[in-house]
Amino acid sequence: MVLFFVDIFVGSTQLSWADLWNSIFNYDSSQTEQLLAHVFRIPKAITGVLAGAALAISGLLMQTLFQNPLAGPYVLGINSGSSLFVALSTMTGIGVFASDFGIITSALLGAFAFGLLILISSIYVRSKISLLLIGIMLGSFSGALINVVQSYSNPDALKAFTLWSFGSLNNVAFEQLWWFILVGLTGIILSLFLTKPLNLLVIGEENASLLGVNIKRTRLLIIFIAALLTGTVTALCGPIAFVGLAIPNIVKYIFKTSNHLFLILGSALMGAVLLLLCDLLIFAFSDIVQLPLNAITALFGAPIVVWIILKKY
Repeated sequence: MVLFFVDIFVGSTQLSWADLWNSIFNYDSSQTEQLLAHVFRIPKAITGVLAGAALAISGLLMQTLFQNPLAGPYVLGINSGSSLFVALSTMTGIGVFASDFGIITSALLGAFAFGLLILISSIYVRSKISLLLIGIMLGSFSGALINVVQSYSNPDALKAFTLWSFGSLNNVAFEQLWWFILVGLTGIILSLFLTKPLNLLVIGEENASLLGVNIKRTRLLIIFIAALLTGTVTALCGPIAFVGLAIPNIVKYIFKTSNHLFLILGSALMGAVLLLLCDLLIFAFSDIVQLPLNAITALFGAPIVVWIILKKY
């Protein structure tokens, strides 16, 4: 909560509590402070909390499903699908829908299209390793197509796509927050209902099945929730790396438990904290250099991944 309000109030223009209250309940666009809070700072802070929580929970679900601490939401290729559709929409002039829908619509469509491919694959592929490889191959295929599109795109379109791919918390408008909150909370609540199956999956799919867990249905639900959360965040904020990979491992190290009720809530909290800290760091260095969000999360996440590899393997 402290970081949330610090993220709102810290900036080149000072805000008061009255400005914050009025920007929500008595919004007057002619007032500079209210305009700043309503259009930029409130959406940015709420987006940081929701995006961090959603990505961290997605990573936890993937790591439990694949029984691999290095698994994350991006192994499914969901962000690759978003990136591919955004690339096709922005760099070729081929809009998936009408141009008014823009990058968000293209990214959402790509995320759910690739999520659907993974869902279909999970029905026919019994091995979790094979499903993991399918996600990796989808990501490689998308990356190759994006490189082809980039090779002949015009400079302006290439710049727009590159800026989107850096990741940002500033892309969500105040009017978009309501459905973002609805989708984010839906995914988080659904993950809480999976607490018992997730706890049993820790001992292996065969043992969990003997204890009454419907493995196929649980796998489908996990993939659907991860696709919903990751796809929505990627659509609105761009592909944000390492949060879903690093945060669940930090939470497991701190709490030292396999109870997914604590792990889900802890991941949501730590994911939100990380993205708010990253946003504050971006502001702190804004006078010197404009740091992309992906660069900050990589600085946090990459050492953690190396530590996991050294510790586990």
